[in-house]
Amino acid sequence: MIEDFLKMHGKCYYSTTANPCIGGTVLDIAREGTILEKEELTTNIYEMKLYAPKIARAAHAGQFMLLMVDEKGERVPMTMVDWDSTQGWIDIVYQEVGTTTIKLTGHGVGDRLFYVAGPLGKPSRVGKFGRVVVIGGGVGVPAVYPIARTLKLQGNYVVSIIGAKTSNALVYEEKMKEVSDELIVTTDDGSRGLKGFTSDALRGLLLNGQEFNAMWSVGPTLMMKACSDVAAGKIPNSFASLNSLMVCGVGMCGACRVTVKDKILLTCVDGPEFISYDVNWKELAIRLKSYMREETVSLEMLRGADKL
Repeated sequence: MIEDFLKMHGKCYYSTTANPCIGGTVLDIAREGTILEKEELTTNIYEMKLYAPKIARAAHAGQFMLLMVDEKGERVPMTMVDWDSTQGWIDIVYQEVGTTTIKLTGHGVGDRLFYVAGPLGKPSRVGKFGRVVVIGGGVGVPAVYPIARTLKLQGNYVVSIIGAKTSNALVYEEKMKEVSDELIVTTDDGSRGLKGFTSDALRGLLLNGQEFNAMWSVGPTLMMKACSDVAAGKIPNSFASLNSLMVCGVGMCGACRVTVKDKILLTCVDGPEFISYDVNWKELAIRLKSYMREETVSLEMLRGADKL
């Protein structure tokens, strides 16, 4: 029946276990959303390889995808950190912090996620800038990796700054080293690299007379704001990938709205990357706390169910 459908209608645009009509072949349909590999990079931070050929064929640096772990789960945005259009896989990296990521970690190789969709959002505004600085914090380091890789391939001189709370939480250091001309590591406690924040390292470079034509930052909101503040007036082009709350992911619900240069924009369709100097960071930080109570209740219900 699926083969007949494909002959009549060609490709579809989304896939769920209940409605598996995506891709160009029966193989695509049978395996879309299947977990191919899973690795714990460090405590509670996981890398997962998913079979998603449609997404892989169209992916660009800076874009994201949506997934649902099960039929009753939420639609969660995940930045694609790597992909292969020929083999049809994408990589995501996530931190286990709430109900959905705990459920995701409970799935293993061979399991199939209920829903995957993408790529979504606009690609990063990469190009030939000259000297650029790329900054990632926490799980934002893997997310900024494809941006740094693309910038390097385009002939830029790439200085990367990556940071984490402690050395045990640092990921993708070797990968970032491969795509950077210079790599600076920071940790809050000084257990690896420079003691302090990524914004401190950026400030040090600028104070030492280094000049950059553009900057990209991905990570916690406060980190991106701090880096933007340091760069203001010194780096002409500064881009930040925002981590707004997101529900639909396709521009209909408005949950991911942000104020950019006094205009209301949607992170999912207008972003996720924006000029950092134009972002209303205070409003974004407040909105990120909108569903903290509901998230806590959901986590408590999950833990309670596990005890039954």
